[in-house]
Amino acid sequence: MKVHADKIASVTIHLGLESEVELTDRMEAKEGNVLVVKALQEKTVYNTIELVSGRMAKISRDDVLVGALGRRKALRGFVGEIPETVKVGDRIHVLNLGGVLGVVVSGTPDVGKPLLCEVLGAAVLNGAPATIRRELPPAPAKLPDVPLILVEGTCMSAGKTQAAATIIGKLTQRGYRVHGAKLTGVACLRDTLNMEDHGAVRTMSFLDMGLPSTVGHSDTAEIARRILAELGSDKPDAIVVELGDGIIGHYGVTEILKDAEILSKTKVHVMAANDLVAAWGAVQLMRSWGIEIDVLTGPATDNDAGEEYAAKELRIPAANARTAAHKLADLVEELVF
Repeated sequence: MKVHADKIASVTIHLGLESEVELTDRMEAKEGNVLVVKALQEKTVYNTIELVSGRMAKISRDDVLVGALGRRKALRGFVGEIPETVKVGDRIHVLNLGGVLGVVVSGTPDVGKPLLCEVLGAAVLNGAPATIRRELPPAPAKLPDVPLILVEGTCMSAGKTQAAATIIGKLTQRGYRVHGAKLTGVACLRDTLNMEDHGAVRTMSFLDMGLPSTVGHSDTAEIARRILAELGSDKPDAIVVELGDGIIGHYGVTEILKDAEILSKTKVHVMAANDLVAAWGAVQLMRSWGIEIDVLTGPATDNDAGEEYAAKELRIPAANARTAAHKLADLVEELVF
């Protein structure tokens, strides 16, 4: 049986699926397995999906969507799990813009209730149920000698993506060859495309490793090393790395920040903080891990109040990615090059 897919979500980008999708009722509730679902409603908020082209499209009632099973634990979004079983006719939710599918167990008022869908079947590729999972080579013990610029945050929506893009853009304008990486989070092309729009020569994320998200993975550091080794193989001047979610959370950021090999290549830690309490806490926590924050950015630096506190109390230079892009780039460039 085949069905016409109205929208193929970006989480499936590496599969090359056609709009006419073959279905099977043989399916397993496993991370990465690709499902075809029908939207049972429309929403006025959180009502779009990112296509494999990177474009955003509104989800209308009765649209046939193709996504992949995964998990999400967003502090300011949905908390969703993979169901224990899945079969034709089951109800399932869209967890994020990239088309990760699961069962929502918690949410926030800002995003409303999750968009409800009906499972039509599993997508078939090359005669078998499709999955975005892939076999991976062993993680390298050593990384190429390429400087890393790590952009971390106290929470989701703390300004990490803006900071990473700004650093990439300004360094590129200054003649450096820069790559970009998104090592943790939930699958979506938006952030890596933003890096490319600002001049990144190459980008990669955990999605390139076959993961719909990094929730529930204890090997995020190994996954990160695979990505960084690949990006570093052609010797860029630097790799700007965004760590999605916060340094405390469910996405495996802590494991990466405790990886000795990654830390040995890291020349700058840029911390995006929402407020001064978050900034203070980030400094204390990172120091307990033996890491010094080099630059503070994010909403905590939106005006002079935050910058003054960072300089006098935290002894850290601050630069807002939106209003002081050149200053942010200056601070990073001086530490790396």
